[in-house]
Amino acid sequence: MKKMVKAISLALMAAAVLTGCGKDSTGTEAISTKNAEGRYDPVLTIRIAKQLDENTGRYGEGEDINKNPMVDLAAEKLGIKMETILLGGDAGNYDTKLRLALTGSEELPDVFPVYGTQMIADMIESGKVKAIDEDIEKYMPDRLKEIYDKYSQTFYPVIKDGKTYGIACTPFLTEGQVMIIRQDWLDKLGLKAPATMDEFEEVIRAFTEQDPDGNGKKDTYGFTYAGDSIYNTGWVADPVILFSANAGKHFPGSWQEDENGQLVYGSIHEGNKKTLERMAQWHANGWMFQEAAATGAWDAMMQFTEGKAGIFIGRPWAIGSVRDVETVCPEAVIKAYPNILQDNGEPSYQSAQINDGWLMFNKDFNNMEAFFTYYDWIYDAAFGTGDFKYGYLEGYDYDIVGDTVVYDSQLFDPPVTDPFMPGKSTVLKNTPSIDTMQPYMDVSTGMTPETSAQIKAAADFKASPDMAEGYVVAGEHKDELFPNLFNGEPTATMKKKWEQLQTMEKQIYTNIIYGKEPVDAFDKFVEEWKNQGGDQITQEVNEWYQSVK
Repeated sequence: MKKMVKAISLALMAAAVLTGCGKDSTGTEAISTKNAEGRYDPVLTIRIAKQLDENTGRYGEGEDINKNPMVDLAAEKLGIKMETILLGGDAGNYDTKLRLALTGSEELPDVFPVYGTQMIADMIESGKVKAIDEDIEKYMPDRLKEIYDKYSQTFYPVIKDGKTYGIACTPFLTEGQVMIIRQDWLDKLGLKAPATMDEFEEVIRAFTEQDPDGNGKKDTYGFTYAGDSIYNTGWVADPVILFSANAGKHFPGSWQEDENGQLVYGSIHEGNKKTLERMAQWHANGWMFQEAAATGAWDAMMQFTEGKAGIFIGRPWAIGSVRDVETVCPEAVIKAYPNILQDNGEPSYQSAQINDGWLMFNKDFNNMEAFFTYYDWIYDAAFGTGDFKYGYLEGYDYDIVGDTVVYDSQLFDPPVTDPFMPGKSTVLKNTPSIDTMQPYMDVSTGMTPETSAQIKAAADFKASPDMAEGYVVAGEHKDELFPNLFNGEPTATMKKKWEQLQTMEKQIYTNIIYGKEPVDAFDKFVEEWKNQGGDQITQEVNEWYQSVK
């Protein structure tokens, strides 16, 4: 494959001279058709947008976002060249460029990801994107239709007046969060991992008051979390489990059905009041992170890395991110556990992420069959089939050393630092996935690894068993992941009132935890939330919900 990439580059340079990359000598688009080998001839160009390019790793000499091994391979294998014509930076910059494209100041690509429901609505309203219902029916391969049928709620934001104006970016159930604990602290103090709110309180008290690191100083505490926004980060340093322990599925920041099938906003559920009262006591006692209200998720998690905190909630990969705690505390042992239960013995719940953005299509784009050909091709890496049984490119996202497939670039032959990452160099941000938890569960039962995902999981069990076990724990509790059931365009009242209501929510939650207001202030907050637009928003959200259901 390494030799093939070089050969492909030379072949494509020659092809570009002969075919004009799908354009004739006058510069107009030539008609590309599939030849006997299934490739488009001449090479067909699909113009795309990307939010950012910073995670693709190191380009080789003479390479860039439009000239690299993954772009070259698609052209060589499929006769399809993906050309990035709109590149953002951060999310705000990218959205600005998309809006400029709506006004004609920027060129709107053929295919582009959109990450916000308001932007989706604006694109549909502009008339510059196409409905793709017939294209999905005609061109989407059956194996992809099965995935999209499974996550049909991802279509809600892109449906208007019975027509579908896009598809979710590779929908799948992202791994849930687990409770990540300093096992060595538990062992030293003779404690077990907490399974209830009362046990959680006992552990964080002991981690604060009983010198678990044995240095004779009062410099540790129990729990670190992020509180700089709504109390539901969805990925790391997340306190949402504590709220769910008293509110069930009606945790902060999420719309879920009540017993009547109506959507209600979790943050106003009375169960959250009980958690706020408990957290206020813990904060006053110094048992948890004191600067949480002004700290984002990543920095809050770093409290664990620095050896100060004993517990945080996060996705299993976060275990690798905090492993530097072992340099601060060489005796540190990290272990993942299931999250605490509700008092009634039922699980606590958390937000489920099932997609990151949606792909939309320029109304003048007429090569949907070619797009789905390309989209299905890059899915081969998730299915472990076709050209991508182990990954996209040998020597880049994987290597075969002897008889072993390896994914750590430091173990490549020869080792590679900051390799180019083909999975981040497609029309998507990341390599498609089907289930990030199941491969670890398969390997943990003794199954012989066959797919790339299983091989990676088996490698993780050797290199990072604590992280791999975290994925198993997450997989065993995947039924506790609840997607937000409102994912549509902000309603009319939301556009006017939501920012104010979110500020009010953040302030009252924080003030109660920090002891600046009594816990009964929660009741006044709920009343004001309803009166200041919340009730009207709830009505509008349910009108939307009934329409999409």
